[in-house]
Amino acid sequence: MNPLNNQAVERLTELLITLDMQAELPLSNWVAGELLPGQGEYIELLNPVTGLPLVRYRDAGSTLVERAVEAAARGQQEWILLTASERGRRMTAAAWALRGHEETLAQLESVVAGKPIRDCRGEVNKVREMFEYYAGWCDKQHGEVVPVPTSHLNYVRPVPYGVVGQITPWNAPMFTCAWQLAPAIAAGNGVVLKPSEMTPFSSVVIAVLLERSGLPTGLINIVNGIGPTTGAVLTGHRGISKLVFVGSPESGRRIAQAGAERLVPSVLELGGKSANIVFADARLDDAVAGAQAAIFAAAGQSCVAGSRLLVQREVFEVVCERLARAARDITVGLPSDEATQMGPLQNARQYQHVSSMIEKAQQDGARVLCGGKRPEGLPQEAEGYFLAPTVLADVSETMAIAQEEVFGPVVVVMPFDTEEDAVRLANATRFGLAGAVWTQDPARAHRVAAQLRAGTVWINSYKAINVMSPFGGFGDSGFGRSSGIEGLREYTVAQSVWVETATSASVAMGYGNGVG
Repeated sequence: MNPLNNQAVERLTELLITLDMQAELPLSNWVAGELLPGQGEYIELLNPVTGLPLVRYRDAGSTLVERAVEAAARGQQEWILLTASERGRRMTAAAWALRGHEETLAQLESVVAGKPIRDCRGEVNKVREMFEYYAGWCDKQHGEVVPVPTSHLNYVRPVPYGVVGQITPWNAPMFTCAWQLAPAIAAGNGVVLKPSEMTPFSSVVIAVLLERSGLPTGLINIVNGIGPTTGAVLTGHRGISKLVFVGSPESGRRIAQAGAERLVPSVLELGGKSANIVFADARLDDAVAGAQAAIFAAAGQSCVAGSRLLVQREVFEVVCERLARAARDITVGLPSDEATQMGPLQNARQYQHVSSMIEKAQQDGARVLCGGKRPEGLPQEAEGYFLAPTVLADVSETMAIAQEEVFGPVVVVMPFDTEEDAVRLANATRFGLAGAVWTQDPARAHRVAAQLRAGTVWINSYKAINVMSPFGGFGDSGFGRSSGIEGLREYTVAQSVWVETATSASVAMGYGNGVG
């Protein structure tokens, strides 16, 4: 086994000791306040840096999912009996429980997900921020009184679903774990969460730290396994009242179908093919820097990646040249290196998918301005899933590379002539997650933004995301919203309560009593 591979395993073990958790891998599942091994087949994780085996763990299986749902139901009943203010205090304590463990969490995420360590540090801060934000909402979920035209007092209040099932992806496991857990429990629900089988550990650690802070035992449960086994049992479980999924459109359809068969609602945060629109009057230095960050951060493994760069024809060539030059200057290297700006793709299947998409684009006539293959000058041990930042031109809107989500460090640059052309091209995919407009004309900026069918639009910026603001998409990018007050509302149902106040109540057959 490669020495670096041994070092990675040793590092994982050291991190768990630091957290005062079991010292030996695998970390397994967190169910009803216990770390429990899975009961299914073994799952092998590969090191994204070396491509060699990293660690094995067992699929959770149906029995553990059953125990997790039961534990979440018990924890939820204990949680909802607390006052709203007390739940807020405990969520604040949970946020504070993460303090002091930021570096350990970042290192753990970096080793398993293959993400640059400096990116992981930023994500840890976002995790804490989410719990701090939603802690403040616990005692501010007000109902309302409806002035019905009868003698009744009618009030409406938000009530939790009960137990929700959540499935999160491998590209940002720690971030999306907190992104969903925080509003779910702030709304009063219990949770069973299944991370991607390729990045299972950070979610378990977060759940352990949160429960240690004073959350009820079993309120949050983490089950690890693959979709066809553990995932299918979770989504089909009779005790799950709502499903939340972050991942691909293909998997999202299966999740929604599983929920629909039981008449269970779902929230789907799926893929994207986001358009980054640069007009000729834009500050080109800013636009190029924004385009670079939009696609090459996280090696392009982001649902909101700006994978389509639409540039007005007058400045098309200069933007292509500047972006290609900037892409060549990106430091690709080991995730543990502080200087690394872009690490490897997370897994072999994704590496093969991205490579094949680039190859097909070239066959279709696309021109490679830079990248398209493994970077040169990597350390000897970096034999894993590294791909150089790639810029493609001469791409038509009908090519697969312009329509399908690549989920890698690949951007296509396409020219447009008029504002109308830009809007048409931007909306010419089945996705609708995000987009951006770069221009110094404020009227044009707002006019174009209003026409983009995207859940998030940036003006002279890209990838600014905060827990206070709603996030989600249209079309194949899914439905429902995460974060903000809208994300909180996804986890409650409106309950209408009617109280008769008349001294002599009359009850009529039918609905006549409410027409008055």
